[in-house]
This record gives sequence, structure tokens and C-alpha cells, in this order.
Amino acid sequence: MRRMESEELEKILAERQGEERLNLSDLEFREMDFRGKDLHNIDFRVSMFIDVVFDGADLSGSSIENARLDGCSLRGVKFIGANMWGACMRECDMTGCDISGANLYSAVLEHAILTDIISDENTQWFRMCCPETGPILGYKKCVNDRLVQLLIPADAKRTSATMPSCRCNKAKVLTIKSFDATEEFDEAWSLVDENFVYRKGQWVEVKDFNEDRWFDSTTGIHFWMNRDEAIAY
Repeated sequence: MRRMESEELEKILAERQGEERLNLSDLEFREMDFRGKDLHNIDFRVSMFIDVVFDGADLSGSSIENARLDGCSLRGVKFIGANMWGACMRECDMTGCDISGANLYSAVLEHAILTDIISDENTQWFRMCCPETGPILGYKKCVNDRLVQLLIPADAKRTSATMPSCRCNKAKVLTIKSFDATEEFDEAWSLVDENFVYRKGQWVEVKDFNEDRWFDSTTGIHFWMNRDEAIAY
């Protein structure tokens, strides 16, 4: 990965023609000050930003797909219509960011500061993909291709991050079937914890459920909202 120097970047930005989309992908940006800069419509895919300050910058229509921005300051950044697919933004200060119309599928927001963040109905994968209230049905894939149907009750805690996978703290096992639904079983074992068993008709509960929704791989009963997503896991 080649390191981009400040002088080179300034020259590229100065020579930009109108709405030309710039390709600055797969580059390293280190210890730079982007405060207030116009960085709209730029391809930053798979780039790495280390100790970079973006406060107040405009990245509207830009792509930070699979880029790493961990720990960078993103206060007040405009990500309007941006492709943020898979971007790593752990511990980023995103106070006041505008993510209207942005796609955050699989973005990593662990320990990010999201105070006063702005989103709209076109923002993708920022809101929870499972209903926040009421009882719901969920599905999970277990060992030996067994599919478990779960009832998540109204009083269960539930979360989802920026992907279709969800978590809850308790559920009742309704059915355990083969993927083609031709066979039924009484038990199924978790793919992750071999000691966690789902038994037909019984309740399962995780006592140390992590309520922070932005942690995807953590404690809880992982489930999907439909059987096809669970099978594809």
C-alpha cells in the first residue's frame, strides 16, 4: 500500500476537473488534517487512514468501502449518499455526522461516538433490522444443518448492528428441522458454542447478554429474520 503525501493530495485536488470522480483507493493517509476539505465524489476504497482529522469535511457521494478509519475524528463530516460498506470506524468520534442516504452495510462502529448523528429514510443499515418491540420469530443455523425456529418474546432484549444478523437474550425453541423441512429433531447444537443446546419446546437464555448493538460478534443468541438468511450463514 503506497503512502499518499499531503503535497501530492493537494495537487490532485487542485487539478480536479469539475465533478470528476477521483480514484484514491488502496492508499495510506497518515497524520493528515482534512478539516473542512471538499472530498466529495472520491473513491477511497480499501484505503487506510491513520491519525487523520476529518472534522467538517464533505465526503458526500464518496466511497470508503472496506477502508480503515479506526480512531479518526469524523465530527460533523458529510457522508451524504456515501458508500460506507464495510468501513472500519472503531472508536471514531462521529458526533453530528450526516449519513443521509449513505450505505453502512457491514460498517464497524464499535465504541464509535454517534451523538447527534443525522440519518434519513434512505440511510441503509443504520437502523435495527429486527423490530425493536413486540414478539418476533427468528431463525438460526446449527450443527449438522439443522434450522431452529425461535420465538423472541416481547420482553426479550434484542439488537442488530449493520448486517442482517440479530441478537437477543432469550427465546423459545419452536421447531428444529432440516434445511428442506423434511426431517424434525428434538435438539440442535450451536455452531459457536458446542455446550449451548437448543431443545424443542424449551426456553434458552444468555445471562451475560451484551446490550451494545454495535458489537456483532459477542454474547447473545444470534438469529436471522428469515430462514434463507440463516441457512446462508
